[in-house]
Amino acid sequence: MGKAKISDSDGSAAVDAIAATGFDTASREMRATAVRYLLQVLAERASGNSVEVRVPPFGAVQCIEGPGHTRGTPPNVVEMDARTWLELATGVLTWPDGIAAARIHASGQRADLTGYVPLAGFRR
Repeated sequence: MGKAKISDSDGSAAVDAIAATGFDTASREMRATAVRYLLQVLAERASGNSVEVRVPPFGAVQCIEGPGHTRGTPPNVVEMDARTWLELATGVLTWPDGIAAARIHASGQRADLTGYVPLAGFRR
């Protein structure tokens, strides 16, 4: 059985609530829903399995077309905290600025989300 999909209405509401009230005042459940929803949207829009995007402790997805992996640590990994992911996905933070500030850790030749973020429709 696969993971339950977050509905667009629930996911968008969580993202909007965090944008309105701030990351620090949002509940852990609200942050988790927003992070998981935006990861879900990324995976849908950039289908594939050549890059793994991790946002511990809330979730991880595989995305972007290209050579995939089946076992062990993937060769292309992007990892960041929840605040960074929400800011990146909504356009508050740019990919180059996140990398320069060491808020995003990317390893592998394909570990670059330029062109995929911010996610259209969620730009703040």
